Amino acid sequence: MNFLNTKYDSEPDDSLEKSMSLVASAISDPSRVSILCALMDGRAWTATELSAVAGIAASTTSGHLTRLLSNGLVICLTQGRHRYYSLAGHHIAGLLENLMGVSMRSQRSFTPSTPVVLRYARTCYDHLAGELAVKIYDFMLRERWLEPDGNALTFEGKAHFQRIGAVLDPRPRRKPCCPCLDWSERRFHLGGDAGQALMTLLLQKEWITRTPGYREVTVTGGGRVALSRLFGVNLT
Repeated sequence: MNFLNTKYDSEPDDSLEKSMSLVASAISDPSRVSILCALMDGRAWTATELSAVAGIAASTTSGHLTRLLSNGLVICLTQGRHRYYSLAGHHIAGLLENLMGVSMRSQRSFTPSTPVVLRYARTCYDHLAGELAVKIYDFMLRERWLEPDGNALTFEGKAHFQRIGAVLDPRPRRKPCCPCLDWSERRFHLGGDAGQALMTLLLQKEWITRTPGYREVTVTGGGRVALSRLFGVNLT
């Protein structure tokens, strides 16, 4: 065998290196980061709304969105005269959440600057994040609803999900279950299809409500009772 001509998995080809650098460059601008973070609430936004949240002119926003579109980070949906932008998928949301975690770890000392309401409970694309979500995840690990690595629901976990009414997709296009690094808590919360199923249940039962246009999540009075009963979460 000619080892000099052998390419290993750890040796990326030129096209992969170029693609990685283009994606990294697309994320590097603070205004584009603001746009991507706004889209982390899992909803579709207009360019006008995104320009307001990023604090930039509409014409500048258009250029940033074109850059994000060309690199596969966002998608555009047209409805009537309006164009709506959203993240290109769960993998992009995961990438952003991981970048948030890495960014916070790079600080010499960990001093959370996240607003209290966001740190306690917020959306992470289509699942729950924040202190509340971390407590629920810890409960699921203790009660063996999850495998030790968090990458799958146990038989008991699936039974409990069915019992509480959280509907799992029998053929999910992504990971059925996974630990997602919480950037404000530096610990894991529940992601994947199971995380989405739980979030959907909490919203349908009106145990939590979302603040329109923001990632903030509020626990209702009924939610406090239900979450304490189901997950042993003490909501003071």
